[in-house]
Order: sequence, then structure tokens, then C-alpha cells
Amino acid sequence: MAAAGALLAAVVLWPGAACSPMYVIKAGWAEAKILRARQPIPEVILAPETDERSRGKLILAREAREFARDRLGLDVGDSYTSYTELERDTLAMVLSAAYRDRLASKTWWFPVVGRVPYRGFFSLEDAMGAQRKLEHEGFDTYLRPTAAFSTLGWFADPLLSTILRYDEVELVSTIIHELSHNHLFVPGRVRFNESFATWVGRAGSIEFFCTRSGGGTDTVWCRRARDRWDDAMLFSVFIDGLVDELDAVYGDADATSDQKIARREAVFERHRARFETEVQPRFKSLTFSSFLSLPLNNATLLSRMRYYHRLPDFDSLLTAHGGSLSAAVEAVRVGVETAEDPFTLLPGG
Repeated sequence: MAAAGALLAAVVLWPGAACSPMYVIKAGWAEAKILRARQPIPEVILAPETDERSRGKLILAREAREFARDRLGLDVGDSYTSYTELERDTLAMVLSAAYRDRLASKTWWFPVVGRVPYRGFFSLEDAMGAQRKLEHEGFDTYLRPTAAFSTLGWFADPLLSTILRYDEVELVSTIIHELSHNHLFVPGRVRFNESFATWVGRAGSIEFFCTRSGGGTDTVWCRRARDRWDDAMLFSVFIDGLVDELDAVYGDADATSDQKIARREAVFERHRARFETEVQPRFKSLTFSSFLSLPLNNATLLSRMRYYHRLPDFDSLLTAHGGSLSAAVEAVRVGVETAEDPFTLLPGG
């Protein structure tokens, strides 16, 4: 693809796009390299240098894409018809920031996607420099790696070598997650978009592995997909409960900013202890170990909440549509056209 097209993808669609000319040039160049290195997946599958493990996952990825298109009705476009081998283990770094005395993210506005609470960097040095600047300004920050991205269907996103490191269930879940962004993206509603995609990816992987030819409800992959959805919902309930308690602390109109920050630390410590002793032992397949290993602050908390907000309500929506994920997804797609808040489409409003 021409450099101009890749630059458009980086500037308009990549979550890290910013007004800095140097940032735009770097992002555009990195995106151009990814798109220029694409190879058709069938060619990679047949290539003699492709190892058997990778070949099997590429075949599974093709099957997952067809499933998302044919069974779930997702608008997949030309995404994941090609493959790009990256020169590094991490695709990019994602930086987010939040105010310390309230659960509110610092946001950046970009065309098409609206306001988003993160920036993406292809350079670790640039990401850490931006992080230090935000911390100097008094923000909580969270810098994390990412292995996948979506250009929302504007370009034919390739399957990246970083995703092939995942096991089979996580591979399929991630592919369906990213394809759901192609199908539905509500500008300025990042929390809804990501929680919706978490639901579609997890529920989709269950249907994929539990109903595919050669699969079934008694297979390891089917059980693992179910367990991981149960784990995600358990974590969602925990995170939403923590947020509710913090909202009460931050909403105290009589407390100063310093008092709110001091009180939040007690809430953090109590929930960290509860997570370790009560919640984590109940997980079946996932661990969410980073909740204990990473610093707990408003930025890390909001980052998790974007992907795990009200997941049991999404599950109830699936039940309300007779277990048909395609029907539930279509209901959401139609509903967001008139809903002021897309979360009101879920059971319980």
C-alpha cells in the first residue's frame, strides 16, 4: 500500500494519532511497514519454511474469520486475509492517563474515532517520554504493550506474528474481538466498544470451539473457552464493584483532592487483598495476575474497566436472544443508531 494510505491509517484510525508532525511521521512509517510486509495467508501456510505449529494456527485463524463472517454476521471486510511477520515481540505500546482524584481519563480527540483515552506508540522510548511528561503534570499513568489493532475496516488489517504466540482459544477470541470493531464502533464510546468486543470475542470463541466440525462440548478447547468467559465475567463484577466504591470516595463534595487521594489508597489495598484471597482462587483458566503485579491507580483501573464493564449484562443479552450471538449482536448494532448511551441497550439499562 502507498505511504499516503498507510499514513491515513495511522493518523485517522490508530488510537495513538496526535497533532505532532513528528509523531504522525513515525506512526505513518511504522504502519506503512506493517502493511507493506503483508503476505497472503494461503501462501504463508504453504511455504516450506512455515513451522507446523504456526501453520496450524494460521489455518485456525482463517476458519475463525470465516466463522465470524458466516455464522456471526460480522462485517469482516478484507481483514485477516494476510499475514505480517513483525521484527519485534510487541506491536506497540499503549499509554493512558487519568486524574488522581476522580475516575476520569485524560482523552485525546481524533477524526472518525472521536475522543479516546489512550495514545499508541511504536517506539518504547517515545512512549516512556510521554509517560514521564504526563506524570510530571500530576496524572496517574499506565503503559502497556499490545499485540493487535484494528483500523475499523478502513484497511485490510493483517494477522500479526505477535498474535500467533497466543494459544488456540486466545487466538480465536482475539480475532473475533478485533473483527467486531470492524462491524460496530461507536465514536467516543471506548468503554462500550471494548466491552462489547470482549463479549463478542469470548462468546464467539465458545460457539466456534463448541460447535465446529471436530469440536464439541466435551473438547478441551470448548471447555477452556467457556472457562475464560466465566473468568472474564467474574473479573468484571469485581472491577465494577471496586469502581462503585471509588465513585463514592471521589464524589464526596466535602473532601479535598488530597483527602480523596489518601482515602482511595485504603480502598485499593482492601480490594487487592480481597482479589488475592477471594476472587483469584475462583478463576478456572485466566489469572489476571497483573492486577497484583502492576501498580493500582486510576489509569490502570480504567484501562481494565474499558474491557470488562458489565460483562454479565452482555451475557444476559445473549440469553435474551435465545443464545444466538448473531441475533444479539445485530440487536446492538441496530440499537446504537438511536441510543444516547449504548449501555442502555443491555438488560438493566
